[in-house]
Amino acid sequence: MAQELKRKLDYSDILAAPNDGKRYELLQGELFVNPAPSPMHQRVSSRLQRQLQDYFHERSTGEVFNAPIDVIFNPHDVLEPDLVVVADPSHISKRGIEKPPLLVVEILSPSTRKVDRGIKSRRYAELGVPHYWIVDPDRKRVECYERAGGAFRLLVDAEGDSTMAHPTWDGLMVDLKALWR
Repeated sequence: MAQELKRKLDYSDILAAPNDGKRYELLQGELFVNPAPSPMHQRVSSRLQRQLQDYFHERSTGEVFNAPIDVIFNPHDVLEPDLVVVADPSHISKRGIEKPPLLVVEILSPSTRKVDRGIKSRRYAELGVPHYWIVDPDRKRVECYERAGGAFRLLVDAEGDSTMAHPTWDGLMVDLKALWR
């Protein structure tokens, strides 16, 4: 019996997805569907977005976007990170972000924890994202990774109610206590 070939999904499949409040993403043509984020997830996202906006806007070095927004790396890798910082305005199109952003932030939830730490992390590095942050509201922890040699390496992390200084961006201080309150 002939084995049925699996079709690799592309951006047109994302455009055809229902508007049902779920997040549809493609990783190497494979579909990932996640439920809408929890209120705690959205609070943390909003609070971190505010801090990043203050920093990047003040220095005119980047624009911060929050989900839902498509980051279209190629037709088979279309992701919807929780937060994205874009340094080059030419990467922004009518469809979304069309080149690797400067920073991608994923906020963990029970349904995304394994994918965000695994395949997404590896794929973001392969696709050329320079900085990747993982925010874990349950553990009150932020991990900041930097791309080196095609993979991410931990650059800095902080937890609890501390303040995190990021070594790449002079003056960027993230008030973790403000994220969890």
